[in-house]
Amino acid sequence: MNLRHRIGQGIDFHRLEEGRELWLGGVHVVSDRGCVAHSDGDVLIHAICDALLGAAGMNDIGTYFPDTSEEFRGIDSKILLKRTVGMIKEKGYRIVNIDSTICLETPRIAPYISAMRTTMSAIAEISPDALTVKATTTEKMGFTGRGEGVVAMAVCLIADRIPDNV
Repeated sequence: MNLRHRIGQGIDFHRLEEGRELWLGGVHVVSDRGCVAHSDGDVLIHAICDALLGAAGMNDIGTYFPDTSEEFRGIDSKILLKRTVGMIKEKGYRIVNIDSTICLETPRIAPYISAMRTTMSAIAEISPDALTVKATTTEKMGFTGRGEGVVAMAVCLIADRIPDNV
């Protein structure tokens, strides 16, 4: 049996503002600043959605969930991830693994990583061991280092779905 394997990558940026909630990887992160966005601003899930869509040869997240649509105003990004997973399954793919990185000066993300992996892997229908979340700072350099924004990057591997009877 010849399996098709495809790689995708995604990246997302959001400005941070005081008084907003910070959502990363489907988890509420305690912070005095959160993302300015049309949705809940979960940059990690947005980057993962773009990686999955790219791997499947589809358009970017904005094509399917435009920030001009009232339907998506304030939407929980976990819903976007669930819909994205459904779209790639419809194209005959399954997720093999996802690797991601969050670039953020503060707050520290390490205490939340396990919950992010558990939350997103359940939605993606993969083992938590197949979804990694790493965090880094930019050593006080650039807009992330000044605390003005957050960046998330993701890569994924998808493959053809194997029929249950094989």
